[in-house]
Amino acid sequence: MDLAFIPSPSTGVVHLGPIPLRGYAFCIIIGVFIGVWLGNKRWIQRGGRSGTVADIAVWAVPFGLVGGRLYHVITTYEPYFGEGGHPLNAFKVWEGGLGIWGAVALGALGAWIGCRRRGIPLPAYMDALAPGLALGQAIGRWGNWFNQELYGRATDLPWALKISDDPSIGRVGGTYHPTFLYESLWCIGVALLVIWADKRFKLGHGRAFALYVASYCAGRAWIEYMRVDEAHHILGLRLNVWTALIGLVVSVVYIVVSAKKIPGREEVVEPGALEEAADGTRTGKTGAGTKQADAKQAKAGIKTGKADAETTKAAPKAVKGAPKAAGSGKGSGAEGPAKLTKDAGSGSRSGKDS
Repeated sequence: MDLAFIPSPSTGVVHLGPIPLRGYAFCIIIGVFIGVWLGNKRWIQRGGRSGTVADIAVWAVPFGLVGGRLYHVITTYEPYFGEGGHPLNAFKVWEGGLGIWGAVALGALGAWIGCRRRGIPLPAYMDALAPGLALGQAIGRWGNWFNQELYGRATDLPWALKISDDPSIGRVGGTYHPTFLYESLWCIGVALLVIWADKRFKLGHGRAFALYVASYCAGRAWIEYMRVDEAHHILGLRLNVWTALIGLVVSVVYIVVSAKKIPGREEVVEPGALEEAADGTRTGKTGAGTKQADAKQAKAGIKTGKADAETTKAAPKAVKGAPKAAGSGKGSGAEGPAKLTKDAGSGSRSGKDS
């Protein structure tokens, strides 16, 4: 009796009226949005424009979906073109079946087209996008949980995945290794590793992307080895195991060789982006200076207003004191003639007496 396990959803689709909402598709869409969001942040940090990653993703994402589906159909062609297969089912992407190898390869082609149109170096773009790709994969892998697919060998571990029985597709119920969860957690670790290494060693010229490929392939090799779904084998190993080993070796060689030939990191990743940022900074400073000048003028205006108020307040006092001064002058004027007349009379008498 299993005391603990991870339950699987009873269905991978919910119908909203006539519209089917599929968990697998939702996981892929959310993964794409998270990858583009993180890639945009890293691109801006590298000196690029905001929105460039999303513009190029318009090319990369459709190419990646087509590439992922092509890889799956080519390497697992029996359900589509084998005996009793249905070729039209090859177009039913929502039912699962995307090969990450084809998605990355053809997605890179789409990214190259977008970068070429914008005059952007593809390696710099892929370096910025690398952790976002890993994080998007971590989310997208939960689509396999909704479809109850790509699980590992039978186990009774507490974190075993409970799979329901479905004789129509040959699925035997039981508890199995949740390889989708192993890969999801591994991809989160890959994203963190690339972010740390990029900050620590200033990876450039495609080396951050190569580190993502190498570290992902290292984990995918042992996770793939645990799976029990049907797959083609070469020399006793699953085809995807060989693909992962080849990807690991090629990526490591690229990191070593490119570090010797083109060390360091690109100084310019997007033409004109640095000039725009500099212009924006200058404009911001000019605006700040104008605000300071306006503040000084306003302050001076307040002081002038106060001075005018004091002058206005002092004016009535001056007006009030004016009548007194006028009266004093008037009195002096009246007394003056009288005094002169009196003095004149005195003088006249004095003259007569003399």
